[in-house]
Amino acid sequence: MSEYAIEVENLCVNYKSLKSYSIKKHLLLGKRNKAQICEAVKNVSFKVKKGEILGIVGKNGSGKSTMLRAIAGIFAPNSGTVDLHGNSISLLAIGIGFKTELSGRDNILLSGMLLGFTKEQIKEKMEQIIEFSELGDAIDAPVRTYSSGMHSKLAFSITAILETQIILIDEVLSVGDARFKKKSYKKMKELISDKDRTVVIVSHDRKTIADLCDKVLWINDGELMQFGPTDAVLDAYDEYMK
Repeated sequence: MSEYAIEVENLCVNYKSLKSYSIKKHLLLGKRNKAQICEAVKNVSFKVKKGEILGIVGKNGSGKSTMLRAIAGIFAPNSGTVDLHGNSISLLAIGIGFKTELSGRDNILLSGMLLGFTKEQIKEKMEQIIEFSELGDAIDAPVRTYSSGMHSKLAFSITAILETQIILIDEVLSVGDARFKKKSYKKMKELISDKDRTVVIVSHDRKTIADLCDKVLWINDGELMQFGPTDAVLDAYDEYMK
């Protein structure tokens, strides 16, 4: 069995985007728009050992969230590979994974099944998830009626209670009101302190990365700049950003 939980090799993820154009010209002149290729992640390789906590840093638009979504299997690489060695994985990010017409309760079931849990396993944890989320009767209302804070609370609670072997966290270590932020941060620290759980955190909060992470991956405009011990990489990143 591999000592690594995540192995990323020569990962490339591209987007296609269209230039802004005039509808009138398009209809009358029949002009076609050329799709531009945006290279969000460019030939990045790294490995994360089981039980390690990896932080990913970089300026806005550097490809951090794209990287997480590729690891989670939401985005398919244009080239390169992501090997999770059979580990279960969850992605905690705002605005991902819920069917807005379904109730919170139904979304717990759906999200759990997408993570690889059986209906029976999810139902065993259902009341614990609902209690942690503090949504009360709103759990049976459609998610489209939720505020962004309620949405975040539900997403966090599902990830926190349905524990996977790998957790990917995209800028949402603490969510909701001040009291819930304290509770969620405490719960997340409990989860990532498990020596058998592997965690990848994207955050602009230097203190969070410095306090929690064993190693840091710094990417800039989709390219790997540095990968190594937390202090060394953060110091180099800070110097670059001055």
